[in-house]
Amino acid sequence: MTTTAPVADARALGLAHYAARSVLEHFLARRGLTFQHQIALRAAIADVPRTPDDVVTQVQDSLKADPADIRTALDELLARQLLVTDGTHVRPTDAAHELLATVGAEVAPSSARIWQGIPAEDLAAAGRVLALVTERANAELAALR
Repeated sequence: MTTTAPVADARALGLAHYAARSVLEHFLARRGLTFQHQIALRAAIADVPRTPDDVVTQVQDSLKADPADIRTALDELLARQLLVTDGTHVRPTDAAHELLATVGAEVAPSSARIWQGIPAEDLAAAGRVLALVTERANAELAALR
């Protein structure tokens, strides 16, 4: 008897994304963070200073989220003193760096179990396919707007 490998499609991609994201969100929730908070913090941690608009744009490009919701997340991060204003820019505090490091350390064992044993050539092929799907989906979204 021969079994065929499942074909990658939008449903499979979505299921994988939400399953992996839910694992991360479990650890984020322990620290009072949402997925959007984490993405905004990562956008703010950059080699160059970022304005709030820069962070909103980067998060919107990544998550396709409503800019008003992203601004709310930024306000919450500012209120928690994970981000601070520095002139026209926002910058992460030491507490933000520590929080992201803690979450990263907590999620690492789960992440390792999820990815363990997947051959490098499969990961490379998946990476190429996902990059192409992302590029094409972004082009379709741009055309719809």
